[in-house]
Parts: sequence; structure tokens; C-alpha cells
Amino acid sequence: MDTNALKKFAQAARNLLIDQVTSKLDVVLAEGSAARREAPKAVKDLENAINKADKQQVIEQVAYTWFNRFTALRFMDAGGYTQVRTVSPADGATRPELLSEAMAGNLPDGAPTTIQSLLDGRTPSHDPQAEAYRLLLVHTCNQWHGPMPFLFEQIDDYTELLMPEDLLSQTSILAELRKVMTEDACQDVEIIGWLYQFYISEKKDQVFAGLKKNQKITAENIPAATQLFTPHWIVRYLVENSLGRLWLLNHPHSGLAAKMDYYIAPEEPETDFLKITKPEDIRICDPAAGSGHMLTYAFDLLYAIYEEEGYDATEIPALILTHNLTGVEIDDRAGALAAFALAMKAAAKLGRRRFLRMEAKPDICVLQNVAFTDAEMQDVVAVVGKDLFTDELRETLGQFEQAKNFGSLIVPKLRDPAETLRVVEARDFGGDLLLKDVQARVVAVLRMAEALSPKYHVVVANPPYMGGKGMNDVLSEKLKAEYSNSKYDLFAAFIERCQALNMGKAFSALVTMESWMFISRYEKFRTSFFDRSAIQSMVHMPYLGKGGTSMGINFGTTAFVAEKARKENYPGNYQCIRYYECDERGVPNSFPLENERTSVTTTADFESLPGTPVVYWCSGQVKALFTETPAVSEFSETREGLTTGSNDLFLREWQEVSFGKAGIGITSTEEASATDYRWFPYVKGGEYRRWSGNFEHFVNWYDDGQELRKFADPKTGRIRSHNYNGDYGFRGGFTWSGMSSGSFSVRHVPEGFMFDAKGPMGFPTGTSTTADLTAFLNSRVADHLLKMLAPTMDFKLGHVLNLPLVSDLGPSVSQTADQLADWVKSDWDAYETSWDFTTLPLLSEDHRGETLAESYATLRAHWQSMTDEMQRLEEENNRIFIDAYGLQDELTPEVPIEEITLTCNPAYRYGVKGSEDDRETRLRADTMAEFLSYAVGCMFGRYSLDAPGLILANQGERLEDYLARIPEPRFMPDEDNVIPVLDGDWFADDITERFRLFLRVTFGEAHFRENLRYIEDSLGKDTRKYFTKDFYADHVKRYKKRPIYWMVSSPKGTFNALIYMHRYRGDTVSVLLNDYLREFITKLEGERARLEKLADDPTATQGQKTKALKDVAKVAKQIDELNEWERDVIFPLAQQKIEIDLDDGVKANYPKFGTALKKIAGLS
Repeated sequence: MDTNALKKFAQAARNLLIDQVTSKLDVVLAEGSAARREAPKAVKDLENAINKADKQQVIEQVAYTWFNRFTALRFMDAGGYTQVRTVSPADGATRPELLSEAMAGNLPDGAPTTIQSLLDGRTPSHDPQAEAYRLLLVHTCNQWHGPMPFLFEQIDDYTELLMPEDLLSQTSILAELRKVMTEDACQDVEIIGWLYQFYISEKKDQVFAGLKKNQKITAENIPAATQLFTPHWIVRYLVENSLGRLWLLNHPHSGLAAKMDYYIAPEEPETDFLKITKPEDIRICDPAAGSGHMLTYAFDLLYAIYEEEGYDATEIPALILTHNLTGVEIDDRAGALAAFALAMKAAAKLGRRRFLRMEAKPDICVLQNVAFTDAEMQDVVAVVGKDLFTDELRETLGQFEQAKNFGSLIVPKLRDPAETLRVVEARDFGGDLLLKDVQARVVAVLRMAEALSPKYHVVVANPPYMGGKGMNDVLSEKLKAEYSNSKYDLFAAFIERCQALNMGKAFSALVTMESWMFISRYEKFRTSFFDRSAIQSMVHMPYLGKGGTSMGINFGTTAFVAEKARKENYPGNYQCIRYYECDERGVPNSFPLENERTSVTTTADFESLPGTPVVYWCSGQVKALFTETPAVSEFSETREGLTTGSNDLFLREWQEVSFGKAGIGITSTEEASATDYRWFPYVKGGEYRRWSGNFEHFVNWYDDGQELRKFADPKTGRIRSHNYNGDYGFRGGFTWSGMSSGSFSVRHVPEGFMFDAKGPMGFPTGTSTTADLTAFLNSRVADHLLKMLAPTMDFKLGHVLNLPLVSDLGPSVSQTADQLADWVKSDWDAYETSWDFTTLPLLSEDHRGETLAESYATLRAHWQSMTDEMQRLEEENNRIFIDAYGLQDELTPEVPIEEITLTCNPAYRYGVKGSEDDRETRLRADTMAEFLSYAVGCMFGRYSLDAPGLILANQGERLEDYLARIPEPRFMPDEDNVIPVLDGDWFADDITERFRLFLRVTFGEAHFRENLRYIEDSLGKDTRKYFTKDFYADHVKRYKKRPIYWMVSSPKGTFNALIYMHRYRGDTVSVLLNDYLREFITKLEGERARLEKLADDPTATQGQKTKALKDVAKVAKQIDELNEWERDVIFPLAQQKIEIDLDDGVKANYPKFGTALKKIAGLS
């Protein structure tokens, strides 16, 4: 089956049908339309439907109704279930056989006589064949109403009026339908499910786009947001290991196992199981039925069971539909398709004639919203009788007002709705239309309640996936109230609900997201689940950071079968299937699949681990470590960090603010409160980095954080911030990133930091030290054990505290940790993005050579030596802990080079996808770019060649402040805080010329040309081009979209100049305007005059004149651009003398200058 072709067709068909139905609707509703004369009731019904819902919803409904009917009719044509092909031509013909037969005079029984009169010309029509065919289609659909009322409702309403016009051309929807629904493709009814999923896929995209804008998923959009068509092999696994297992437990000599390729036999013989005597006893439910994929395969397996038991083949389909299968669904479309799919299963077994005579119908309960007013409750009493009108019934009747929203999560209060339903259905209210209406609604509720009663032997489902962020408020509140342990996602609530739908010892078979297996917030859910259930088998498809979706399999899911019974020692079978262990169709290369994670594990094994994670691959040695070894919590305490309530208000990248307002090296909250500092270092997780680093943020903790502590929601008055670090603020310890895409990484944090919820901290207690703890936590052992507690890489406090810690391994362990932390900290500080940066390593005397090339070579050798030695020490640290924990059979000490977390290590910095030569080329280019960036810092006075660290880094500082600290600088900073960045030698002090001077000062005149050539070879372009094209983008990236040098740039980039935000003053724009922009415009006008003169010069060649004329036009456009920009943007800004406050941060200050500054994508 070509699912790509199906997807393309279904999406195009939806758009085509919506367009055609929309056009038809406009015609029908026009004043004086033929429809208003000929079918006034249908038009009135259409108008009422639009008023009740809305126009677009009605259009969508009619479009999908015809889509469902067309696909169903084509499937039946291809399968031979139609006596005359309805939407398909006979062999060798082009028009539908139904129309061809009518044109030959062979009308279906009961067809309108108008058809014949249209075809023989007695009834005038502009397109008689098309009009006759539409009437034939309506008649055929109405004929199918008897056998399949769920899909083919009687068409006597506006649905017929809005039937698409073009059904016979070679480009019609039916022609395209036949191309993808080939007879081969229609061999399996699952094609209907695929088409439906693809049909609603664009709607699903729209819903998820709305989620990004914080638009909750409303009840009517839940189907589009949550329906997924389950891959067939997963369906087989689930059904075979629930229904098939149940049958085999009761009939151990059955031959059914030979037909079940995905069946996993129990590890040991079983005696305690749910007893059944005959096939009719088995009740199976899919509470999220979708288009019926689970149920159709259950039909196949049940048929084999009945057949094996010797039942008459002509009776089996009706028995299955009558006794065995129930589907519950909230989406009318999907429910109709599920019923159709089961009907087609029956038709395939019976043949057309017997199928048409079969009275049994698929039991698909499509939930509907049903409500009763208080006044109507008196009528309900009359309908059901006082003896049956109990409190339970009253509550049940009120439970389905939001049935489309809550779906199968509704738990009916009425314990035996079947008996009440039988009595109420039997009552006859004659001509009392009011009571008949109430009776019909009571019956509807009771039928839904009956479907949702706990009576099933097997519940099988691919439940909806929807996190709390997407839930509408009503749904969210229901989950909080009734599913407190599983409220975080619909799929988890459905796991709970499926358990409840089953009778004791019955099976739940589900495919869900994997998160419930590991994430800490599901700990109570796991405890509750294992108190009531035992997993029989599981096929886990983990998310590995790649692999995505293959034929509908979302890696990051798990399929499992659980028995409703507490069996802590039951040996469940667990398998892991990764994306690379499947073929191109997403089917496992073999089954069962044997790999290093295949295991037989019990509930007791999971319960022996903190948090009860479902880590089936956990070894016996690891389990023993958790039960027999003291935990980290005995040597350390941890604290969750601060939540500010508004990071935009209270957090800054450190470079954004005046450094003089930052309290560095504070040792306690009391000391911080006694100062006037506003900003303090702040730990906030960050990228994968071990031992030290990721010191990037400041938090506003002025006056002991009073502003932050009092920050409240303006609507509710509730304080939005929490977890203020307390006495742990500014204490030294260790931190880690709460979320990680790689190995666990812990960093030493010296005194002086507050810390964030995304950067929780640990503090050694007793005689333990930070070095002892970071040595263990950065080891292969800790990473291995943490992946048992948090396989999804979401590392919570409890995970770290629960790790087993073998202590007293000797002083070398802490010494190694200290050395590694020192190296990583020195590497972190070697870049200007650190507030402890002093000078560029390239300029250090330790690495200085005669030329820039020699200096880089010496520095690169030093970096490599440090990387190699760090790798050696990390591996030695791993070896010590692997031996101490007895994990030599599970772990090796080697550390890949890309995990040596030094920025100077190109394998870590860039990853190892490319070649080593590529990485070396990038490292040299980036090092030269960093040299240029440092040079710009010296041009603005942020840094100096004559003193370490920051010089001008406070708001409004001037050159005078610089000279007060460095009276005789080797390289003089710019005086007016404006540095032109232009494509040409227009100013003697532009950025390119200043850099050349800087290069001469730092590396001398003798090798200037050689050094400049080395830089430009490294960058792959000359320095002027780098400054004009790449520098600012690099700068914005380097400072994570919070740049300190701001690029003033004209609309087309003719004029550019940098200003340093810490030196910005109210007259800076005026300086730029008067001393640079206007002067540049004057120079351009002089250049234009020179070019015009050259174009008229009789001594110039024709080529020179032609080029001069082109350049005149170019310069004229540039002058126009700049004059307009000056008039509309720069001059008004200069007059405003805008003030900025560095405390407000780049995000607030940068936009004040509007289009004068180069746009930064993602700044807002």
C-alpha cells in the first residue's frame, strides 16, 4: 500500500471537497435559487444547521460525509460487494458502471423515474449524465442505509443539495480516488483508516499550530488532534497477546498460536487466569476505536477461534458482531468508518448476498452530548418509573453533557445500566412526542453507559495523546478531579480507565507514550498501576533523539499487555525495538527481537528501585546496588532552584547589565542584602558540560530579592515566584541541567551563586566534599544508574539523591575532580563570554610566537594536550568507580573525545559528524573570529591590551574613564563610540582599518602582511568582507541574541556602524548622524560626480564609460536610500535623544531604536 499516495490524495481531496461544497452552498442559499423552490425544507434545515454551529463547520461536515461515502463505495466496488459498480467503471469502460447501466435502460429497483427522463432528453438539463449520476448515487446510498445505517444515512436533506458537481470528468475526485484505491490496495480494509487519518491531517496541523499560540484543544478538535492509525504489526501484537493469550490459557491445546506471529508465550505455565467456556463469552472493547483497526484484527482472530471450535462459517460473523466486539468513539466520522470496516470483514466472509441478509450490526457506540434540564427530570421519572429513578441514575443522566469532550473517561455511576435500558426501551408512550423525546435521550445515555461498564475480558486501544498544556479547561479539571495520578496526559488517564473497564484478571492491551514508565511525576501512577496490574509483555520503542516516525510508529512509545491482578512476582517479557531495528515499513526485522535489553522482569524488580521506573533492562547487580548501598542523600542535600515568575523581568545574560552593579563572590544571603548590588550570578542549567562552566546569567536579587518576592499576577494577585533558595543561596556546591540530550553532567559551583529550577544544586554534608560527589556523579557509573531512574534524561532531585554512593575511595578521587574542574573553568574563562575572561589566549605570552600562525600552532598544541590529559583522568575516574561498583561486565571506562567538555576541543564543540580536518578548519576560523571580536572589544574600550578583564563595562562610561585606568594605552579605543562598518575605504577609522592597526600593535609590523593573510585564509574571506557580512551575525550568536555591540544599519545595508551599548549616551545617534552618516552621503555624492565626469570623459574607453554609468545609477540609489533613511529614521531618533537603562536588558532596550538597528530574529 502506497501510503504517500494515499496521503497526497486525501489531503487534496479534502481541500477540493471543501471548495466544491462551499461553492454549492453559495448557490443553494442565493435568493431565488432553484433549491429554494424545489427543496425548501432541505434549505431551511441547512440554514438552521449553519445558525446552530457555523457555516464552516457545516461545510466540513458535508465534505467529510461525501469523502467517507465515496471511499466506502469504491472499497465495495473493488471487493465485489456491489451488484453494479457504483463509482467504478466496468472493465474496459470509462464511466461508472452504475451510469452506463442506466444509460442502457437498466435502472436500479426503485430508482427515481427522473433519471430515465434526464438520460433520454425528456427532462431538459445542461449536463443530463452528471445530473442523472448524482441521483443514482443518492439512490444507491439510500439502498445501503439498511445494511449499513451508520455510514449511509437516508439522504433527503441538504447533504444531497451540497453534493459535489464534478464526479465524471477525468480530473474528478472519483477519478483520483480510483487511482489510489486500486483493487490491490483495497484487499485490506485498513486502507479506509489510513485515508481518514490523512484526510484530517491538515486539520491536525492547524490544531497544533493553535497550541503554539496557547489555544486549547476544544472538544470538536480532539479527534483531529489525537487520532493516529496504529501500524498493523502493533495491532497484531496487542490483540494476539490479549485475546489470543486469553483463548490459549483456556484452551492450551488450541492451534491458534501457529497463526499469531507476534504472540509471546508465557515464561511459565499458568493456572490463575480468567476462565471462559465458549467464544461467545469473550467481550472485547476498544474505548478509543478510531476507524476500527484494533477491532477488525480482533474480528479476524475471533473468526479463527470460532472456526477452530467448529461453528458454521455462515453464522460466525453475526456471532462476533453480536457478542464479542464493542467500540467506543467520540468522532461520528471515525465511528462510522469503524462500523463500516467491521461490516466489510463480515461481508468478506459471507459474500454479498448473505451479508445483505445479515441482521447483526457492528456495536460501535459513538458518544453524544446529552443533557437534561431540571424541569425535564420530572419527565424522566415518568419515562423510567419511580422504582428505577435512583440517585445513581440521576447522576448518570448528567454525566454525558460533555461526552464529546470526556469520551471513554466517563465512569457511569449506574452499576447495571443494561437492566434499566431493557426496561426503558420496552415502554411505549404512544403519541406523547415529549415523552418519546425524553425516552430517546434516556436510552441514548443508558446505551453509552452500558458500553462503558466494567464487563470486558479484553480492552485494547491506542488511546489519545494530549498533554495538560493542550487540554481545554473543562477536560483538565475533570482529570484533576477524577484521575489525579494520571492527569498529565490523556493516554495515562486512559491506561487507568482501561483497567477499570475490565473485569478481574482481564487484559488491557495498549500502545502509549513511554513517559509514564520513567518520569517522576508518574511515580504515584506507576505505584497505583502495579498495585492492580501485572505486565504480561511489553514492546518498548524508545525515543533516542532521532528516528522520528516510521509508518506511524512514533519512537518514544510502548506497547504492552497487562492483566488486572496484583502479581508482583509475575515474569513479564520485555523487548526493546529501536528505529534502526525496523525495516523501511517500520516493521521489526524479527520478532521476538533479541538484543541487550530483552529481559524477563517482575513488578517486584521495578519496585526495588526508587520511584518504580519500568527499567526492564536493569541488571541484578544494579538492583542490588540500589537496595544495599547508601544513597547520595546520606552524603548530600539538594534543593530545587528559584522560579522567578518572569525571567524577562528578573534574569539577564550577564553581559547585558552594568558590571559594577553585579555582586561577584558573595558568600551568603546576609552579605548580599548588606550591599547595593542589584545583579548576582545565577546557575540555570545549560548545555551539556561537565565539571565547571555554564555561568551565563545574573538574577535581580537587590535588597534580598524584594522585587522578585513581591511579583504578583496582575489578574489574581497571586505571587508568581517561589523557591527563594533560602539559606542555600550563595553557598558552594554542585549543579546539573534538569533536562539533557546526552549524558548526565555535573558542575562545581563556587560560592556566590543563586540557582534556578532548571539548575538545581546539591550541597555536601558531613565529611563529604563537592569534589567527592562530582567525581562520582560525572562517572560512567552514575550516568548508567541515572538512566535507570530517568531514561528520558529529565534529571530530578530525587533521581540524584537516590543514587547509591560508594564512598571512601581515597584522596586521589577528589584531587582528580578538582583538577578537572580547574581545567574546565580555565577553558570557560578563555572566552569573552565569561565574566572572568582576562585576555585572549592567543595573545598570552605562554603561547606567543613570531607570527600569528606560530602562536596558533602553539596554542592548539596546548589545547590538545589539555584535552588528552583530561580524557585520561576522566577514564581513570571511571575505572575507579566501575571497579568499586562491580560493574565491569556492564561498563567500560572509555570516554569518547566528544564528551571531553572543553570549548577548545573541536570534537565537543562541533560534534564528530564531519571529518577531523573539517573540525580543525572550523576551530582555526572560529579562533580567528574570536581574535577579531576581541579586537572590536578593544576598539570600544571594553577590553585593553594593557590590563586584564573588563575595562569599560558600566552604563554611560566614556573614553575619559578608560584613560583614568590606562593612561598610556598601546591601542587607543574609539573616542565617540561609533565605528563605521562599510564596504569600501570611506573612513580612515572604520572597523577594518582599526583592526589592521590592532594587528600591527599586537603582532608587529614585520609580519603584518603574513599575519593578515593567515587570518583571511582562516576565515575564507578578507577582513573587510568578514566585518560587513559575518561579524554581526557571529556576535549575536556568540552572545545568544543579547548583543553588546549594536549594528545601526540602513534598509539595504549601504551604511552600517557599530555602537557599544554600555557607552551609549543620549547624543550617540546625533554623533552618528552628523559625523558619519551625513559625511558618508557627502562622500557618495562626490563619488557620483566623479563617475559622471568619467562617463563623459572623451579619453575614457567605452567599457570604462559603460561601467561608470552603471556605478552612477548604483550610487544614486544608495544616496536616495540614505537620504530617505536619514529623514524618516535617524534624524527623528537623534532628536528624541533616547535613553536606555541597562538593567532593563537588551530585549527591552534594542527595540527602542526601531528599524535603525539591524533586526535580530527571535529577540522578542
